[in-house]
Formats: sequence, structure tokens, C-alpha cells
Amino acid sequence: MNISKIGTLGELKASVYTPRSIKDELRKNLISKIEQSEPIFTSVHGYEYTVIPQIQSAILARHNINLLGLRGQAKTRIARTLVSLLDEYIPVVSGSQINDDPFNPISKYAKEQLEQHGDDTPISWMHRDERFFEKLATPDVTVADLIGDVDPIKAANLKLSYDDERVIHYGMIPRANRCIFVINELPDLQARIQVSLFNILQEGDVQIRGFQVRLPLDLQFVFTANPEDYTNRGSIVTPLKDRIGSQIVTHYPRSIEIAKTITEQEAQIDDSVKDGIHVPDLAKTLIEQIAVEARKSDYIDTKSGVSARLSISAYENLLSTAQLRILKNGEKSGVVRLSDFQGIIPSITGKVELVYEGEQEGSENVALILIGEAIKKLFSQQFIQMRKLSKEGEYGEFEALVQWFISNPKLEIGFDMSEVDYIEALNAVGPLSNILEKYQPKVSAKDKNFYLEFILWAMVENGKLDKSRMSDGLEFADNLLGNLSR
Repeated sequence: MNISKIGTLGELKASVYTPRSIKDELRKNLISKIEQSEPIFTSVHGYEYTVIPQIQSAILARHNINLLGLRGQAKTRIARTLVSLLDEYIPVVSGSQINDDPFNPISKYAKEQLEQHGDDTPISWMHRDERFFEKLATPDVTVADLIGDVDPIKAANLKLSYDDERVIHYGMIPRANRCIFVINELPDLQARIQVSLFNILQEGDVQIRGFQVRLPLDLQFVFTANPEDYTNRGSIVTPLKDRIGSQIVTHYPRSIEIAKTITEQEAQIDDSVKDGIHVPDLAKTLIEQIAVEARKSDYIDTKSGVSARLSISAYENLLSTAQLRILKNGEKSGVVRLSDFQGIIPSITGKVELVYEGEQEGSENVALILIGEAIKKLFSQQFIQMRKLSKEGEYGEFEALVQWFISNPKLEIGFDMSEVDYIEALNAVGPLSNILEKYQPKVSAKDKNFYLEFILWAMVENGKLDKSRMSDGLEFADNLLGNLSR
């Protein structure tokens, strides 16, 4: 259908266009994509067998949807992705404030236009990208914002009585007629405001300042809510929940690989940085493991959740820290180091809600603890279980590493150390390479130094070595107490 040649109601009637509700649009286009095996939620990962099938079922059932989950679980992204299931263009009565369907007008303006002009009524075309409305629920939202109010200025300018429907100023919801309307953080909306949504969801009745206006609005509602809000800031009133067809519970990525895919997709990294800085896969895994540790930490409020944005921000800060070091040394390219992880601490402290114990520990210390726990976990997976490491005589290569530090005073790794000095410092610790060759013989040359430093940090986390923070770097040394206990 060539919409450029259709500008009046008569031309629209002569075309192949068939009017349908937005829920029927979503349903039909979803069925078409499924039948043709076309991807739908391409930018949403980890929900293929959990959330997405439930969303598809809700669309097929023509339901309004409530996405319930902790922060950073792609609730708003899912809602925005639904736009791709709308028709590319729909016709509206030109000049209509509420996107009137030319075949089924509901506003007084549109009805008058059709009565006066008939088949010559001008129409315009609305693209699907314009059919997404979003409102963040806050305590100051009013009924006038969402539904509408009487506009005294309009009444005065047009010399209209307050009994005339034309004095109404429509709110966001009527203006989103035939669109997807998203209300984020629904529990934050005051109960009396939630009540104003009852009839819109069920019957389509809108009452504005005494006007009993029958507006059978055609809307696809998507609500989002955080379970934490049910006790901290508010709740969804029961009658409103009853009118929402499907409540779908979201979740965090259930595997490290999915989490890495999300982080790399969402991180805002310049191409020049991507090309100039190599990030070992172990470093990417460590970023995600830190988030995993945070979600189960006793120092962090698990009810609040730990957003996927923690991993995304941490990844961005990791690369920017490495870039800053490379720039200071006048180098053209480089590889991420484990010591660069000091730069991700601000990404952690700003993304977690601490419980009392965490506040006593301090946010920066909690971040360091999370990094340490993540290193211990990955070391157990990729090298050796810690409980086995403590068995004297069975793992000589690790004992040789400890012995090296007994014989040598310390190893310093500066935060801004040049690549040449960094490699020289790690290579000076001979037992490190022996451990790597035994447990990770397939590590690439680019990743080797990251793994060598990783072993040092893991030994510290297991009490075999000591690590202290200097003003310009880290110092690794023998753990005297650890030696005395052996």
C-alpha cells in the first residue's frame, strides 16, 4: 500500500487498508513473525525460555501486561521492543489530538471533521516509532497529567462554555490512543491516581471535571514494578492488579555467558578503544562474577537487587582505566590488567544498597571484598579448589610460589606501570609461569600476563600471600601469618 497517495478518507476506503485495534495489530504481527521464524526480541538476552514465551502468550491473549522484577532486568527495554510488532503506519484524522481512527472516530473534533467533509476528510499517517508513550510514576503525578483537565485559557480564547467538551485538555493517556503506553514503577503512583486507571483499563470511560466523556480508548498498557516498592514506597492497589491481564516476573541473567553478551551489547565504548585495548575473556568473566557475588552478599540488600548496569558501568570504567594508563605511558595499544580493576570501584559503590553490616564496613571495602570473592570463585573453577591448595606437598608449584616470596622481599605493580616494566615484573616471579602452564596451558600470549597477575591476587584471597595498597600501585609480599600456620 502506497501511503503517499492516500490523503483523504475516500482514498483510504478505496485502498486495501483494514482497521483493527492495537491489540489485534500486536497479535497478528506476532503470529506472522513466529510463522516466518523472524526474530522479535533481538536485543533482550536470557529470557528465551522464561519471560519471552509469557509475553508472547499475553499478546496472543490481548492482555495488558505488568512486568515485575528488580532493577536492571530489561523491563523497559522489553516494552520498547513491542513497537516492532505494530503496523508500520496507521491512518489518523489530521489534526486530531488523540490519534482518531478515520473509520471509528471518538473525539468531538474528529466526528465534526467527518460530518463536514465526508470522504474528503484529510488524513495523515503515523509511524510505529511515534506510537510509544512512557511515563515514570512519581508521587507528584496527577490525574490531570494522565487523564486530562478543563483548560480555562482555551475556553476564554474560543469563547466556550465550561459545558462544551472542547474545553477539555487531554492528558497523556488519551493522547496515546492507539499506542503502547508504559507506566514505569507503578507502585510509586499514588493510590488515588491508580484508581483513575480502573475504567480506562476495563470500560474506556474517562471523567474529567464532571464531564462524563465516553472515550473507548484503544491502548496497549505495559506497567513495570519493582517488588521492593511494595513495602518501601507503595503498592499496586488490588482492583488495578485485577484489571491487568498478565503479570510476568523478570530475572537476572542465569549464566555468565548471557551476562557478558548483555554487557558488551550495552556498554558505550568507542571503536578506537575497542580496537586499541585487548580485554581477556577472564577479565570479562570476572566483571560478571562480581555482580553475581554482589547479589548474594551479606553486605548488600538483596531485596533491592543489583542491576545489570553495575556490570555495564564496571566494564566501561575498566576500559577507561586501562586507556588512561596507556595514554600516560605514550603507548598505542595495550591489554587490560587485573590492577586496572581498582578503577571499577566507583561503578560498584554507586550501584548497590548496603545493609547495616555493609555500611559499617564501608562501601569501598565492600567493593574490594566483592572483587576478592569473585577472584576466589573463578580461581577455583579455572585452577584448583582452595581446600585442596592447603594440602602441603601435593601442589608443589604453588608452594614454590610462596617460597619465592619468602626469598624475595616484595613485588610491586604500579597502576601506571609501562607494559615493558609490567611484563618484566611478572616474569621475574618464575613459579607463576609454571602454574599457568600446568593449569591453563592454552592461554593465548595476549592473555598470559592477566592470568599471571590473577594467580597472585587469588593467592592473596586464599591467605597464602599478602597484598597492600600503595599510593601508586600494589605490593605483593609473603604472608608471615600464613607461613607460620603451615
